[in-house]
Amino acid sequence: MAAPSLLNWRRVSSFTGPVPRARHGHRAVAIRELMIIFGGGNEGIADELHVYNTVTNQWFLPAVRGDIPPGCAAHGFVCDGTRILVFGGMVEYGRYSNELYELQASRWLWKKVKPQPPPSGLPPCPRLGHSFSLYGNKCYLFAGLANESEDSNNNVPRYLNDFYELELQHGSGVVGWSVPATKGTVPSPRESHTAVIYCKRDSGSPKMYVFGGMCGARLDDLWQLDLETMSWSKPETKGTVPLPRSLHTASVIGNKMYIFGGWVPHKGENTENSPHDCEWRCTSSFSYLNLDTAEWTTLVSDSQEDKKNSRPRPRAGHCAVAIGTRLYFWSGRDGYKKALNSQVCCKDLWYLDTEKPPAPSQVQLIKATTNSFHVKWDEVPTVEGYLLQLNTDLTHQAASPDASAAPNTLGGRTDPHRQGSNSILHNSVSDPANCTKPEHTAVAARGMSLKSKPDSRAADSSVALHSPLAPNTSNNNSCMADMLWKSEVDEICALPATKISRVEAHAAATPFSKETPSNPVAILKAEQWCDVGIFKNNTALVSQFYLLPKGKQSMSKVGNADVPDYSLLKKQDLVPGTVYKFRVAAINGCGIGPFSKLSEFKTCIPGFPGAPSTVRISKNVEGIHLSWEPPTSPSGNILEYSAYLAIRTAQVQDNPSQLVFMRIYCGLKTSCIVTAGQLANAHIDYTSRPAIVFRISAKNEKGYGPATQVRWLQV
Repeated sequence: MAAPSLLNWRRVSSFTGPVPRARHGHRAVAIRELMIIFGGGNEGIADELHVYNTVTNQWFLPAVRGDIPPGCAAHGFVCDGTRILVFGGMVEYGRYSNELYELQASRWLWKKVKPQPPPSGLPPCPRLGHSFSLYGNKCYLFAGLANESEDSNNNVPRYLNDFYELELQHGSGVVGWSVPATKGTVPSPRESHTAVIYCKRDSGSPKMYVFGGMCGARLDDLWQLDLETMSWSKPETKGTVPLPRSLHTASVIGNKMYIFGGWVPHKGENTENSPHDCEWRCTSSFSYLNLDTAEWTTLVSDSQEDKKNSRPRPRAGHCAVAIGTRLYFWSGRDGYKKALNSQVCCKDLWYLDTEKPPAPSQVQLIKATTNSFHVKWDEVPTVEGYLLQLNTDLTHQAASPDASAAPNTLGGRTDPHRQGSNSILHNSVSDPANCTKPEHTAVAARGMSLKSKPDSRAADSSVALHSPLAPNTSNNNSCMADMLWKSEVDEICALPATKISRVEAHAAATPFSKETPSNPVAILKAEQWCDVGIFKNNTALVSQFYLLPKGKQSMSKVGNADVPDYSLLKKQDLVPGTVYKFRVAAINGCGIGPFSKLSEFKTCIPGFPGAPSTVRISKNVEGIHLSWEPPTSPSGNILEYSAYLAIRTAQVQDNPSQLVFMRIYCGLKTSCIVTAGQLANAHIDYTSRPAIVFRISAKNEKGYGPATQVRWLQV
């Protein structure tokens, strides 16, 4: 894996909201795309909780409540799901804490928690500058600085090297402290060091890595604690070890531990024979340790100048947090020697992409027309854009089949255009702009989500789809795409699957004829991928694409997001009744990442109705009430609607991804009752949260058109 380029540093120059004041000694954690900062000092110790949304570049101050902790600096700060734990730190000069607080970030609720003391021995003493690391259901506390004096104005420092384990309860609360019996030589006492926990993928036990710190003099030693055997060791490393330092940051991304900034000895000082640093300064040096090979790599040396201000200036006491493969750095103090009055706190936010982004999910269809697609894909955290490509192939283009036939039924069940397909429906997916809480949300097929009745269960907020080709059948609508759409699938499923993070209805489409169309259309050679364009967001309206220059198989250059000048390329319109393959790749400061798995969609042939919209599900005495709105584009008179229910069969038990549907309604009304007897036969889809699956489609003079699929959560 290539090292991050020095050109990948980005300073966030514009953001909105209440920006925190500059500070040092604060701590940060990440919850999804949010960077959460607490504490720190600069003209007083901060007690505010600040949140930065890395997607919207917005700061905000959540309205916290409960047992709000006092301001603190150099404290422990870890995140377990959506709860955050704060331990210790300096609450005022010379006065340190050993109290533990829990924040439920989903409700911004603070709670002071009181762990049980160790079975033998005392609980941790008040301290600052300790490390506090989370792995599984345990936090590991190591070292720090205590004040031996009972008088906070008379500070008598004592460096610690004690080690505690804190067991957490699931979701909220803690069990208590313990003092594990460790083997091997224990690291020397220290404070303002870093500790991270890493476990090799598919092998090995988790290990805690302690680097640097301060004990009169700055340290550059690396220690390893095996958390299964509780054995300390000092691994032999290769490469150039970073300068001794304290108040730096250490962050793990993949198999690398990134070390940035901190206090280092001043140049020219001979500290080897001195137990104390005479002078120190801040640094902007940046290195990483490959935790699999124990090799150090220097990315920015301590002596490397930065005349163009292209990276963060030297600092210590800053915070760093990893979101995806991106590192964020906020604030800290910039100082030289011990002249405290000359130190200035930085008020800047930087980030660095450490590697190319991962592949996005498959492209997902929101809506198809005769000459366009509205598509989306799951967001990839911390990217700067997406490259969308398509191609088409003559062998996958559709003729116009018999559009007059409704979905077949066999003994009351649908034959879901059945030869190899679990689909009966067409290519239309809703993409709501506003979603309420999933447990009270009904799904809308045209970009809306509506509150259902209080006792109604929800249409699932997370669905998934896949798109293998399906064989020919004689009863297809000409507007049907070649996709098998289903409810959300685990990533471990054999079928390719993706996740949609918002409340959505989506469509299932029947197979199409693979005969060559009678009217000519523009044909591209197979596997020649053409750019649709670069998109900042994870959605696109596709009606054209850029044609490849002659003799080229691909037009986009991979590397630092170097793409063609689209103004020099010719455009090609999409045409009706044509199958297009899609793929998408994310872009960040390291370049264009790998492409997603392929999806295939077909443009419609004119004349078919759109998908029913605004689906609502609510309970009643007889069972449930299912209702919907007519298509916004009926393309003539609606002759009937059909509603289907996924049912239990031996086929579904053998292969849960192949759903079988029974028609439960056919008529002109835009609502129906699903009886308790019918629900008793329903297949419960456990591919994500348990749900019952419905599909609804409309028919006009030309046949059945797009259909909406809804997952009704069984909470």
